[in-house]
Amino acid sequence: MSDWSATQYLKFADERAIPTQDLLSHIPLQSPSHIVDLGCGPGNSTAMLSARYPSCPSIAGIDSSPNMIARAKESSTSTSNTTFAVADVESYSPPPDHPVDLFFSNAVLHWLPRSTRLPTIRRLLLTLPPGGVFAFQVPDTLNLPSHTSMREVARTGSWAEHLRSKLVERDELDTPEEIYDALVDVCESLRIWETVYYHSLGDWRDIVEWVKGTGLRPYLDGLRGEEERNEFLRVYEGLLKEKYEKRADGRVMLRYPRLFVVAVRK
Repeated sequence: MSDWSATQYLKFADERAIPTQDLLSHIPLQSPSHIVDLGCGPGNSTAMLSARYPSCPSIAGIDSSPNMIARAKESSTSTSNTTFAVADVESYSPPPDHPVDLFFSNAVLHWLPRSTRLPTIRRLLLTLPPGGVFAFQVPDTLNLPSHTSMREVARTGSWAEHLRSKLVERDELDTPEEIYDALVDVCESLRIWETVYYHSLGDWRDIVEWVKGTGLRPYLDGLRGEEERNEFLRVYEGLLKEKYEKRADGRVMLRYPRLFVVAVRK
């Protein structure tokens, strides 16, 4: 799979910042000494953590994408308490001599395989001191038209057989009940909720641009050359036109539910 594109992801930076801020507002910590932003992307969530906790001496952002980490380093030159490194969330462990008070993860953990997602969260949660927090949010979008249309297009056309052999699709999310059962015994408190966002976008091409930075990427990576990618996008946009009606002002509304969890270590 090719590297993530920070430029593509940041095309809708303002919209993507809203759930990050919402998650931050529910974190009960006042003065953490070490924060790790798991899957920090281009550093926009890390910057928000730094703004929320300006006196925190150490905020570390990790991401498996070199492109994302390079952008994060470029944008944080004036922030002295943040550092960034290429690392994989699934295998990450905090340094034993540098305990973490807050793990923060914004729209990342849904990319982990379902078989390892909750074990990874639980493993990291257990490294926290009593009162430490693991806070994360993930999009719950696999069954929305924006994402079912991807799978529909992938099953048709000249690319169908090739994509079938190349594509590793995202696993379903764990249910709130499964998350609760997996974590509750090691938590002082465990809050789980869902918020549905409605993003006003210019037209169907904006929906395409939005998902090109996230869910559409594995499909485009599996295609053979620019001509095939353009044709895939043309067919995909055609399906979106059938499933997203224009509103009164000519724009389209992208419905985007997200699942939030704030776990406080017992």
